Amino acid sequence: MRKVILFIAMSLDGYIAQKDGNVDWLRGQEPDNDDMMTYQEFIRGIDTAIIGWNTYDQIVTELSPDEWIYKDLTSYILTHKELPDTENIKFVNENVCELVDKLRQEPGKDIWICGGATVIQPLIEKDYIDRFHISVIPVILGNGIRLFEITESTKLLKLIKSQSYNGITDVIYERR
Repeated sequence: MRKVILFIAMSLDGYIAQKDGNVDWLRGQEPDNDDMMTYQEFIRGIDTAIIGWNTYDQIVTELSPDEWIYKDLTSYILTHKELPDTENIKFVNENVCELVDKLRQEPGKDIWICGGATVIQPLIEKDYIDRFHISVIPVILGNGIRLFEITESTKLLKLIKSQSYNGITDVIYERR
């Protein structure tokens, strides 16, 4: 069965974006020394991404307005808007847990939970995330959009790997 993997960056104090959604702080100690090796390794095992509307909108309007950066993946965009699908982008209005249930049954590589917080939280609550790959960025934001909200139960994890580069620390945990 396909694994569901959360691959995301957060500030040292646990935020994935500033209150206004800004993510211009997502870089290491030396911004010109960007090492994307962990992403390149991760993405080889992925063929599907689940992305919330706000994250999608930020990608297409700010981060990469001229080109869909995940063109090699099938991307499911969770939205209430009715938009036409493209070859690689599917706009869906359904419960994220039900979508994951369907996708897990289909053949393919692993499934990436790309963001944002409203997509991630129900999956954490239902214990649907198999692996947490979190890049801790060397910044303290003080407030913003939290990665983890209050949950009803404790989630036990097992450390698989950790590594550091350019001031960023990647930690990879799996469910126990």
